[in-house]
Amino acid sequence: MEGLDGFLLARIQFAANITFHILFPTISISLGWVLLFFKLRFVKTGQQHWMDAYQFWVKIFALTFALGVVSGITMSFQFGTNWPGFMETVGNIAGPLLAYEVLTAFFLEATMLGVMLFGRSRVSETTHTVATWLVAGGTTLSAFWILALNSWMQTPAGFEMINGQAHVTSWFEVIFNPSFPYRLVHMLLASGLTVAFLVAGISAYRWLRQDRGADVMASLKTGVYLAAVLIPLQIVAGDLHGLNTLEHQPAKLAAMEGIWKTEKGVPAVLIAWPDEKAKTNRYEIAIPKLASLYLTHSWDGEVKGLDQFEGEHPPVAPVFWAFRIMVGVGLLMLAVSWATSFQLAPWKKGQTRDLTVWHARVLVAMTFAGWVALIAGWYVTEIGRQPWLVSGVLTAADAASRVPAPTIAFSLVLYLALYLSLLVAYITVVFYLARPKPQDGKPRGERLEDQLNVVNYPEKKGASHA
Repeated sequence: MEGLDGFLLARIQFAANITFHILFPTISISLGWVLLFFKLRFVKTGQQHWMDAYQFWVKIFALTFALGVVSGITMSFQFGTNWPGFMETVGNIAGPLLAYEVLTAFFLEATMLGVMLFGRSRVSETTHTVATWLVAGGTTLSAFWILALNSWMQTPAGFEMINGQAHVTSWFEVIFNPSFPYRLVHMLLASGLTVAFLVAGISAYRWLRQDRGADVMASLKTGVYLAAVLIPLQIVAGDLHGLNTLEHQPAKLAAMEGIWKTEKGVPAVLIAWPDEKAKTNRYEIAIPKLASLYLTHSWDGEVKGLDQFEGEHPPVAPVFWAFRIMVGVGLLMLAVSWATSFQLAPWKKGQTRDLTVWHARVLVAMTFAGWVALIAGWYVTEIGRQPWLVSGVLTAADAASRVPAPTIAFSLVLYLALYLSLLVAYITVVFYLARPKPQDGKPRGERLEDQLNVVNYPEKKGASHA
């Protein structure tokens, strides 16, 4: 850590924490709705394979939820230790929004999760279904409040500064700030795609290991079809979000596109090596005037470059490359989901389609592709806001503490070691649960369930098996 100051170490530490934390809420937000879909299908059809799918994925949901809670707690500590200026300046806004998330969403999720996991044999089928719905709704409500705060930090509105502190003038404008609707939709779709490929990838893994029951195929098709539907919507939402960014955060947009000078007829840079010292792109491959077309809807539209924000624009290379990673993975998701959907769909009367080994292996490789796109997009959002912590109001440097660099470095090393261990453990457990039944006939994951004290659900009386 030699040569790194406390400010930079504090930024790295918070980045590491949020990178690890965001992985798990992203899954729980949409996996709750997938579980509700499985449950509703079971209630409607009485087919046991839908409940089998529910039983399998609710274990992964519980594990994901637990890690999300643990990593979120450590993140809140850093507001006081590393970034005291944040709450001192905008605590009148950030504090209530974080409290609303806990009071209206987290308590709801935590309470109803117990009913989901342990209550089906003790409550009616309808009550258990309602509990699943409340958990799914609670995760989405949690995302609502967190994104309201983050969006306000990006495009602050509905406040005034009095004696160096932000005071609310309109809670409606604070919550529904200019970028919030776009960020909320973009994030919820990103969550849906992350879960879609997780469900499809793990189901394909089970299929490759000869676990080809009706519940596996139902889960696999759910994931594939969900991804095929959501990725075009995400492309549209991403384009609208980009136009909003052009209007409200032009410096971020210029860094994303690698636009150094304000000009008309701006090319779309496909790939390049941004050179911040020379203020140019090396080895650039670009399509003339295309950026002006999709940003201004005119071949000769003017787009502001980084020259308009000297000293107040983000580091270009990280934002530039993170944006291209996000888009590249998104296009790969489009190709994989549509190709697999075509393979599985019975396009002709009497014709059946089945998964191939090649398609299954690709899906397994794409199991956590959503995480890659999500982290890249999050880096675009957060690094692209620099040097501001709250745009136009508070810089990151002004909010930082004076904690000595060695102290931050020590805790950073511990954080990284812990996060890496937990991430490896999480992925290992997920694939362990996906292994087929042992030869002795005991249910899949029974030994692990005994260790975790997870209760097996009883079969619905009168349900047919498929």
